[in-house]
Amino acid sequence: MVYGLFLVSGLAVGSLYALGGIGLVILRNSTGVLNFAYGAIAAFSAMFAWQIADWGLPGVISWIAAVATGIALSVAYGRLIAPSLAWREPAVKAIATLGYMLILLGLIGFIWEDALRKIELPSDKAAISILGVRVTMTRIIAFTVSIAAVIIMVQYLRRSHTGLNMRALADNRDHAALLGIPIVKTETLAWGISGALAGFTGLIFGSLVRLEPTVITFMVIPATAAAICGRLNSLPMTLAGGLFIGVAESMLTLYKPAAPLRTMAPFVIAALVILWMQRGQKLTFAKEA
Repeated sequence: MVYGLFLVSGLAVGSLYALGGIGLVILRNSTGVLNFAYGAIAAFSAMFAWQIADWGLPGVISWIAAVATGIALSVAYGRLIAPSLAWREPAVKAIATLGYMLILLGLIGFIWEDALRKIELPSDKAAISILGVRVTMTRIIAFTVSIAAVIIMVQYLRRSHTGLNMRALADNRDHAALLGIPIVKTETLAWGISGALAGFTGLIFGSLVRLEPTVITFMVIPATAAAICGRLNSLPMTLAGGLFIGVAESMLTLYKPAAPLRTMAPFVIAALVILWMQRGQKLTFAKEA
């Protein structure tokens, strides 16, 4: 019973890590930017959704506001800042997003004072029993959306015209421009999709865990680890990595001696995945030598 409870909790949080990783992978493969401001965008979106609800507006408006805010913040960076860094090294692009993260954190601190808050969703009260464990609909929604996001985006990138443009842009920006691919439109769409996932992730995170901007901001760390598990390319492997990281963190809390190590789980898992992926290359190198 206890293990089942922690497993469910880990899968729910892992779903959010996976969604974050999916957003990072989609954006990086389309624009070449590893967006470390992803968590800050999610945090700002969650805070704005809470503010809408606090004003007494209907809950559905606050949920839409979270996603819309994520899109607006992401596209704003993609259109105003990212183009000037398009031909810079990947490390420079990534560091620039850290600056955006600090700006958003500063705005959050300026607009909202530090206090205990929580986003309450109607799905928090509805629940079903799975193997004797009470599972709220919010957790089910998080898990379902993460799987749906992978299926939809994989099909979208493979079959749609815009998805093919995004893949071509990821391969070579200069060649894509020569082929007549609308770079601005394609990149804007990628920033928008990533922002929408960030807004949704922040909203659910604020309900499942806690509405703490700093905590949500640094959710980008396990999300990045999940993306690394997918080699910054595979959405299904990113999903698997995020779920595994979430479960590993949750299970570690069951054992008090190991509980302080739960924050290391994303790094350790990502490192092990990297070593496992490199095993074939090492064997090839050994044979050539």
